[in-house]
Amino acid sequence: MNKVYNKIESIVGSVITVRAEGVKYNELAEITTRFGKSLAEVNKIDGDVVSLQVFAGSRGVSTGDQIRFLGHEMQVSFSDDLMGRIFNGSGEARDNGPALVENLKPIGGPSVNPSKRILATRMMRTNIPMIDMFNTLVVSQKLPIFSISGEPYNQLLARIAMQAEADVIVLGGMGLKYDDFLYFKKTLENGGSLSKTVMFIHTAADPTVECMKIPDMSLAVAEQFALQGKDVLVLLTDMTSYADSMKEIAITQEQVPSNRGYPGDLYSQLAARYEKAVDFDGAGSVTVLAVTTMPGDDVTHPVPDNTGYITEGQYYLKGGRIEPFGSLSRLKQNVNGKTRKDHRALMDAMIRLYSSYKDTLEKKSMGFMMSKWDEKLLKYGLAFEKEMMDLSVNISLEGALDLGWKILADCFDKDETGIKSELIAEFWPNK
Repeated sequence: MNKVYNKIESIVGSVITVRAEGVKYNELAEITTRFGKSLAEVNKIDGDVVSLQVFAGSRGVSTGDQIRFLGHEMQVSFSDDLMGRIFNGSGEARDNGPALVENLKPIGGPSVNPSKRILATRMMRTNIPMIDMFNTLVVSQKLPIFSISGEPYNQLLARIAMQAEADVIVLGGMGLKYDDFLYFKKTLENGGSLSKTVMFIHTAADPTVECMKIPDMSLAVAEQFALQGKDVLVLLTDMTSYADSMKEIAITQEQVPSNRGYPGDLYSQLAARYEKAVDFDGAGSVTVLAVTTMPGDDVTHPVPDNTGYITEGQYYLKGGRIEPFGSLSRLKQNVNGKTRKDHRALMDAMIRLYSSYKDTLEKKSMGFMMSKWDEKLLKYGLAFEKEMMDLSVNISLEGALDLGWKILADCFDKDETGIKSELIAEFWPNK
């Protein structure tokens, strides 16, 4: 029988304290106030003194309100009925659809046992050349998208959601402006991808504690779909908002702060979410792409700094493009040799020439005379940025490789590219 208490010892911010026995960390409770009912979660236990984070905030809560412990942690409903639906951080529908309360699964469980995993050896196509060709996304990989405020990271995630060759897309939004939420919804609806997408959305106006539940709900649902044999792509935005929510609650609880006020377990909390990425032996997979905004473009900020130790590289979004020099997919070697035999050689040659283009730009800005080779590099760099780096480009990997050869042929002679003669003989386009 669920225990009921009628005395609240203290109310500080959105945290209330009661004296209770037999409750567990992260257990849910239901608070009945004169305004209705609200969920709360146990986030600290000190003897018989139990602190709870109230989802809807403590406004309207009085010391005589009733608290009923539910005997379980946060759960999320799982079924095929999730497809095309939108929920908030409490698992409640925010699309005016029916509530889903059947086949409830716990969230926030441990990562998958390594003995049940297989090595990441399959490519996940996105039809974005800067990903597929230059920093290939691999099934079961965990990668952040490092960005600064103002960059089109939400647009990038929406494009990936529409174009990625995944069976299921799970989109978790944290701290979104309402306009961004509507953008995701309308883009996926118009693109025809909403039917294979599940969305868990926390807006900036929603309770802080719900922001912390978005990754766990998204990953719990993704894991269940993966166990059914589906390849699932989890898209999260923005993990810095998630970390800021942790920071806010830790301050409320008077925890000793660590670097820049973030809690000392920031690394462990981030790792527990990213490590959910998995390719199951005999089932499906979970791949994680998560935006991490960097305040002031500071990669040493605690959130991107800790993230870099956990993940397998990063995509670096700058100037509205995925930067080829700041981005790295450490697992791309696992799949690049299985795509097309010219993939690696063409990728290396184009990046090398683009680096030379950057050097030529610097020379030009300093007033140096441009040689014929410099003129070729300038022509190449502009074509590369327009036809390969633009995020609006939607083209298959094979199409991107063919386009790469065409750009090289338009700008250089065969012997100027540094590519092996046998590959040039096979793939150099005939004008």
